[in-house]
Amino acid sequence: MANFRPAKCSIAIAGDAHFHRLGWKRLTVVLIVQSIALGTLSIPSAFASLGMVAGVVITVALGVLAMHASYIVGLLKLKYPHIPHYADFGRLLLGSPGDWLFSGIFIAQLTLVVGSHCVTGKLALAAISNSAVCSLIFGAISAVILFILAIPPSFAELAVLGYIDFASIMIAVGIAIIATGLQRDEIVALPWSAWPKDNLTLSEAFVAVSNIVFAYAFAAAQPSFMDEMHSPLDFGNSIFVLGTVQISVYTVTGALIYAFVGQTVQSPALLSTGPLVSKVAFGIALPVIFISGSINTTVACRFMHGRMFQHSITRYVNTPAGWATWLGLVAALTVMSWIISEAIPFFSELLSLSGCLFVSGFSFYLPPLLWFFLLKEGSCFEKRNFQSVVLNLVVFVVGVCVLGFGTYASVKQIMVKFETGSVGRPFSCSSG
Repeated sequence: MANFRPAKCSIAIAGDAHFHRLGWKRLTVVLIVQSIALGTLSIPSAFASLGMVAGVVITVALGVLAMHASYIVGLLKLKYPHIPHYADFGRLLLGSPGDWLFSGIFIAQLTLVVGSHCVTGKLALAAISNSAVCSLIFGAISAVILFILAIPPSFAELAVLGYIDFASIMIAVGIAIIATGLQRDEIVALPWSAWPKDNLTLSEAFVAVSNIVFAYAFAAAQPSFMDEMHSPLDFGNSIFVLGTVQISVYTVTGALIYAFVGQTVQSPALLSTGPLVSKVAFGIALPVIFISGSINTTVACRFMHGRMFQHSITRYVNTPAGWATWLGLVAALTVMSWIISEAIPFFSELLSLSGCLFVSGFSFYLPPLLWFFLLKEGSCFEKRNFQSVVLNLVVFVVGVCVLGFGTYASVKQIMVKFETGSVGRPFSCSSG
């Protein structure tokens, strides 16, 4: 702030204070908003493929590994407090090429995720309304809602919406569990099994595992959230609470709904509750779709806005120029996300592919590499480093397996769609 003229110093001081209001409790809330969404309701179908035993073990184990990886990301943020976003670690790791690579992947992945929420919002609105209106209109409405919710530039402000988001997903999950439990005698065709389903292929197994992996994918946004903390040393509390909540919610949801519905459980599980209950639950889940989606817009735009106006008070978004550039950036990213989601006929498969390629990196195989090159002190064979070496090796192997096998499964899904002619058309009015 010493670089600003006296007249602008007060604006800079107020802006800096505005972006350092996040405590560890609100950090937990925004992490929950970013990570726990409708993907939770795809976990029962993963259990149906893997079986109850493997489903529970993998869900708990991946949760513990994700907590460890996230803790590493937090330690990196503490060691390099001048690094505001995950993408900036690329510059520390690989210099200028790493900066460009990480930045491109970071923005592209978040843009695709926002696009996926446009699609989910479109499907939910179409299902609730049961209308014959062209689904492009519902997609455009979803994009507008996502834009409005992403207008607040501070994560402390978004944390307020986070309580609504968390209540929404918990109620939706509760409805799914209760409804499937009450209807279990009517809907069970094939009972649940402790073991993987018959004739389970490698591709199907890794699609199931990938669904669980992506449910724990929140590390990419973590440094962005931590950059607003007034007491960053408290981040460990957030990671512990978030990890405990995630493991509990995912395990209970996956196990109970799979036990009630059996091997015919659909994804998302709300589709297994019957038409009327599904509509009610999707209606209650609308805040999750839009709030969780908008926070990805905010993360991406905070990164780009900060880079564009790094040495200007415009970056604080508390001047006319700051607000004009911020709103323009949020609008541009939202429109781009909507266009991509509607223009690419195999968007869902593309999102799955990008998740295997990039989310597996941000959340699993990159944190161990960052620990080895940027955090580790001394030899790997020293007693103080032994436990960390083993844990990081396990996390790295899991990430690489998801990268390799998950990418193979996603590419195979895209190929099958083209071979069977089931690829849709760009900007189609169909909601399917």
